Amino acid sequence: MYYVYILISLKDKNFYVGSSEDLIRRINEHKNGKVKSTKNRLPVNLICYEAYNFKEEMLAREKYLKSSDGRKDLRKRLTKSLID
Repeated sequence: MYYVYILISLKDKNFYVGSSEDLIRRINEHKNGKVKSTKNRLPVNLICYEAYNFKEEMLAREKYLKSSDGRKDLRKRLTKSLID
């Protein structure tokens, strides 16, 4: 399986979108400060993830969520209580 996941930084209240074939390992790397892009934004929490059978689908979804329209969509869909 291939996964797209969304984290929120409790420090700066911003989202991080990533992908991985091993979701549990990757989330643990984020939480332990081993990922350059999130290590200064700890702590982070997993908000949600999506599973895909094909790598191409996962990459297309990740690319969309990282786009301007994707970020707007995330903000709209996720409740204010997650951000506060």
